[in-house]
Amino acid sequence: MKRLRLLCRTVPLMVFAALTAVALPARADAREGDIDGVPYRVEVPAHWNGTLLLWSHGAYSLESPAPSDIELTNHPATKQWLLDHGYALAASQLRVPRGWGVVESGLKDQTALLDWFTANVGKPRRTISAGASAGGLTAVLLAERNPRRFAGVASLCGVLGGTTGHFNSALDADFAIKTLLAPNLDLVHIKDPQANTTNARRALGAALDSPQGRARLALAAALADIPGRYASRAPAPDTVAGQVEQQTYYAAYDRGAFWGLARTDIEQRAGGNPSWNTGVDYRTLLARSSQKQLVKRAYSEAGLSLRDDLARLDAAPRVKADPTAVRYLDRYGTPTGRTPWPVVTLHTTGDGNVPPENQRRYAAQVRRAGDPANLRQLYVDRGYHCSFTASEEITTLRTLLTRIGTGHWPTTQPTALNSAATELGPDYQTVFDTDPEPGLHPTTPSFTHYHPGPYLRP
Repeated sequence: MKRLRLLCRTVPLMVFAALTAVALPARADAREGDIDGVPYRVEVPAHWNGTLLLWSHGAYSLESPAPSDIELTNHPATKQWLLDHGYALAASQLRVPRGWGVVESGLKDQTALLDWFTANVGKPRRTISAGASAGGLTAVLLAERNPRRFAGVASLCGVLGGTTGHFNSALDADFAIKTLLAPNLDLVHIKDPQANTTNARRALGAALDSPQGRARLALAAALADIPGRYASRAPAPDTVAGQVEQQTYYAAYDRGAFWGLARTDIEQRAGGNPSWNTGVDYRTLLARSSQKQLVKRAYSEAGLSLRDDLARLDAAPRVKADPTAVRYLDRYGTPTGRTPWPVVTLHTTGDGNVPPENQRRYAAQVRRAGDPANLRQLYVDRGYHCSFTASEEITTLRTLLTRIGTGHWPTTQPTALNSAATELGPDYQTVFDTDPEPGLHPTTPSFTHYHPGPYLRP
């Protein structure tokens, strides 16, 4: 593709086969080993305060090997701050570190690691379940299913709307692309995942070259609530073309994994296709989308009839789900909303991989099954997925720890949160960004008030 480029985030992850112990400069004892063949890493500071943070990593891409290090936090500086302040850290590599098997693996392997920690290091005075992306979902599910073992949950950029809705939203976007732009693409039961992904990326790149193609890309992205903001630090472009191009990065690479290996992988694990769009009214879906105004602008610039394209979507053959596969995703990916302990969530406002509407869906679940007073949802004004500074992550964790320790939430007003994050100093003020090149770049704390729209496809 001549305009789209692969911008991937890699986090180191290590694999070990036998138990070892090494001394670290950070006054922490590191233990690496395996439990039934699944590698783990534990770090315990010399003056452990009795609190353990059990970290669940996200789903690594199926298009490349899993990183070689076992990550213990989302941002490396967050890890160092926690160790320096007496917190122990633990994480499993997971039996299935790539693809959507991470949730099923996480529920088993993280529980086994917590058992190992209690038997070999000591019983924590309190344990925090934390994670990012699919790991943010795992962190919530772990606590829901083992409520007496955790004191609180920190979910960063979590897929808390549920995996079923996540795959349904991807299907909606891909269905529009197939119907309006690339009829030869496979949506489910993909025969050749690699070729289908290549063909999808080629079709997306070609569509960007015309106003008509960009309008249809904008419609497809809106059906999955994908924002036109891919870079972490820069605001969304002013032009329709610029925003649609940034939406298309998500559709081609991040959410674009559903064109191939991610879709095939979940179908194999679930025993069939878990996604459907039978009964979906795409006019209604677009009307509820956070991106509907961009779609209207794009269609106006292109001189196309949005009404006619929505009619094409409504007339196109629909995709049915396999009930067995739906039950699998419900079991390994849908929070109930029970909250016998405090939960804090953190999300960027411009996340196109796991849109912030996930948080509104989770809050609704908590209102039905839990205690809304036990939930605080924080937002950062930034693009991309899981793009937080260490200062924002630490401030979020401090908010949770204060609630656990005192029984009361501290203020979560953005001005107070940004002030607290700024006080941590410049070493904690970097964020992953793809511009000018993938890596950590300096920025400032950006907590903000935000009210996400409705979750389109529960």
